[in-house]
Formats: sequence, structure tokens, C-alpha cells
Amino acid sequence: MTRRAQGEKRPDIQLNSFGFYTNGSLEVDLSLLQLGLQETKENTPLVGFSLTRDRSGSLRSSSTQDPNDCPLQKNSSNLLVLFLINTKDLQVQVQRYGVQNKLFISPGLLPEMPSEPGLPKPEHTAPPKKDSGTTTALDKVKSKPAASQGDQQGLIAKDKELVLGLGHHNNSYNFSFHVVIGSRAEEGQYSLSFHNCYNLMRGQEQPFDMTVMIRERNPEGFLSASEIPLFKLYMIMSACFLAAGVFWVSVLCKNMYNVFKIHWLMAALAFTKSISLLFHSINYYFINTQGQPIEGLAVMYYITHLLKGALLFITIALIGSGWAFVKYVLSDKEKNIFGIVIPLQVLANVAYIVIESREEGASDYRLWKEILFLVDLICCGAILFPVVWSIRHLQDASGTDGKVAVNLAKLKLFRHYYVMVICYIYFTRIIAILLQVAVPFQWQWLYQLLVEGSTLAFFVLTGYKFQPAGDNPYLQLPQDDEEDVQMEQVMTDSGFREGLSKVNKTASGRELL
Repeated sequence: MTRRAQGEKRPDIQLNSFGFYTNGSLEVDLSLLQLGLQETKENTPLVGFSLTRDRSGSLRSSSTQDPNDCPLQKNSSNLLVLFLINTKDLQVQVQRYGVQNKLFISPGLLPEMPSEPGLPKPEHTAPPKKDSGTTTALDKVKSKPAASQGDQQGLIAKDKELVLGLGHHNNSYNFSFHVVIGSRAEEGQYSLSFHNCYNLMRGQEQPFDMTVMIRERNPEGFLSASEIPLFKLYMIMSACFLAAGVFWVSVLCKNMYNVFKIHWLMAALAFTKSISLLFHSINYYFINTQGQPIEGLAVMYYITHLLKGALLFITIALIGSGWAFVKYVLSDKEKNIFGIVIPLQVLANVAYIVIESREEGASDYRLWKEILFLVDLICCGAILFPVVWSIRHLQDASGTDGKVAVNLAKLKLFRHYYVMVICYIYFTRIIAILLQVAVPFQWQWLYQLLVEGSTLAFFVLTGYKFQPAGDNPYLQLPQDDEEDVQMEQVMTDSGFREGLSKVNKTASGRELL
């Protein structure tokens, strides 16, 4: 993948994060770097790359560092590799921190077909102008024993320093290197960042242009360690949602008299979810085998994902408001909720598509990620209001209506549904994130498993609670005129039907399908 930055002023750019297994490789080709810097008296280069291995989970150490500190001028006891670009001497100094006995760094890019799974033979691709001494420095690194560095408590290993050549042409710089994970001790989640510490001083930022190609590989393909199981996971979950949808349709066909429009909406949601996961699984397959998704399949996934998200929140809100079950018209307050949730869901899905289609180094990547989190949180809170209002109305009706037992049964069912929605939000938004932070890098696919498993469980429980059965208390409508008058009075007193006209509940008015 190629990242391009023009007129960039950020001091730190997060380029990518990838989980590597043994014999995994990282290739970086900086084909263009135009800094536009003035002559400085700094002895230590303040421009370069950093390669860090994150701790367990997705919590990155860079989020806790002082924004005014230059990451290229710090010492670390954790695994850290700095590539310091020295524009005066036209060289790139490689500094290692921590124990890295089997982390092999070499100039140039890897050949297309490595002959052995071990350390590949370095192959220079578009060598820079000044590369004298590079091979000598590399040979010195290989000739030194790595065992002498293991007992220094993670301090800087100066005798492992490597110098790469830096090309200079038409006021731009270029160089390339590759890294190979040589043993299980070096496996982990690695983050590659670019730093221009000259731009740390506010008001004195200098724009720079950069074009860099990054290619990561694992022995099994182009996917990160945490993404390798996702192809099978999404395929299995797609089949589960498809089976649930087929079973739900069969239940509807057997109970046609008690079927409402919202029952078919629930079926459409299950099938849309299944199709969305299917396209998602196929995308991961092509990314793993070819290094990039098929554009047409990616577009189809985004469309089905948008439809699924809108259908999910609309269905939850409609069930919570009792639409088509106990009434056929929404109140003004409920219409306002839908007027808020639907546009926000569109915005949330647009933010998700932007995040999926852009790289981590994009300037607005973090902004869209924050928008997605905030909007999704607002939607989750908004869909609870119709459920709470329905519970309050049933509580009032249970004390004034003649059908106390029926209303109490409905009240109990609504309370169960409220707990179900809370648990669904809790597991997919909170517990899943905590799990992603806590587990090791190769097990972070459990985050997706928990989200999809919780969604499937929520779908199944919702269908069980509100299935079209004659003895379902949620579907038992008042049958006599006297109860109609009482229920209308309760709904009017509680504000449930402000500005609405009475609708007769007859057998023909149940909107049978």
C-alpha cells in the first residue's frame, strides 16, 4: 500500500499497525521525501521512522507520551527501532532498543519469491545515490554475536547499529529497507510511524511531502495476525444468520394470522446481516491472497452494512415503541426519536466506510473514528427511550385498566426487552473493547467473535420474545369497545397519543400479511 502526504504539517504520523508471526516481513520504500527545512545546528537528526512493538492489546504507548517530546530522541527498554534520516551526511542511522536477537533489518526490498523462509537475501531496489558503507555496516552487524546483548536489561545496543544509504535527487530524499521477524520472541503487534520533530514547535511548522510504500506479510498471507481467522469467522456467522432468517420465515409462514409488518422487517434484518457478513468474509479472503480487496465486493459490503445498521436500530426502536403490535401510529415523541436515529445512523455508517477505506496515516482518520464512536453511542442511548416510555405507559395502564394480568405480562416482557437491549449494547460496545485491549495480539479476533455472537444471541432472543404466537402477551390486543375506551383514556392521560386520532382495532385492521 502506498501512502502520500502533501503539505503535511503533523509532527507524528501513524502509518500502520500490523501483527507479525515468525518469518513475517515488513517492507518500506520511501520514494519521495521533501522537507523544505532550513539549515539547523542539531547534531541528532529529527526526522525519521519509528518501529515499535505494542504491548498486549491495542493500547499503544504513543498515546501516553508527552506531545512536545520527540520520539526520535528517547531511550526505551521496550522493543523500539529508530530510522534517523540524516540529510547532511545522506545516511539513515538505525538505532535499536531492547532485546532484538532475531529481528533482521536490511536495506532494499525483498525479492518477489523468497527462496527460504528464513532471513531473505537483501535485494536493492532503486538504490540511493550514496550507499557506500551500507553493505559493510550490514556485514558488521551479522558478524557480531547476538548472545552478548541479552543480559543488558533492555538498554540500547550500540554495537548493533546499522547505517543505510540515503538517496538525494531534485531536492527529495529516498531509501528503502525491510524487516524480517526471525523467531517467536519477536512476534507481536508492530506500529510504524513517521516523525518530523521540527514541526513540534507551534507556529513554526514547515510543510513536507512524502510518498511511502508499505507492504506487510505473514507466512499465511497479507493479513495481520489478528485478522487471519476473520475470513472463516465471518463466513460461519453469515451462515448462522442465514439459518436464523430461514427459520424465522418458516415460523411466520406457520402463524400467518398473527404476523405483522415488523415481523417481516425482522426477517429482512437477518438476511441483510448475513449478506453483509458474506461480502465482508470474501473481502478478507482477497486481501489475504492478493493484498487488496476487490473494489466491487467492497462497495457491495458497504451498501449492505449501511442497510443493516439502519434496519437494526429502526427495528429495535419500533419493537420498543410497540408499533404494529399494540398500535399502528407513532406518537410525536417517537417520531422525533426516529428523526434523530435514522440520520445519525447514516452518519455513523458513512464514518465507518471512511475509516475502512482510508489508511491510519490520513489526517482526518482519527476525526472520523471519534465521530463514529460518538454517533454510535448517541444512537444506542436514543433507542432506549421508546422502550422506557412503553414501560411507563404499561405501568400506568396496569393500575387503571380492567385487564391487569395482560398488562402486567406485557410490562414484564418490556422489562425483559429493555434488559436485552442494555446487555446487547454493553457487550458489543464496552466488553468487546475491553477484551480487545486485554488479549494478546494474535487473539484480538475474539473482539469480532464477541460482537457477532452477541448480535446473533440478541436476534434469537428478540425473535423468541416477540414471535407471532397467539399466547404471546405482547400480541394480545383489546377486543371489546369498553377496553378500547379505557386504553384510549390511559394513553391520552400519559401523553402517549398526543395529537393522534383513535384507530379502530378490528380483525381486518391488524394488517395481516
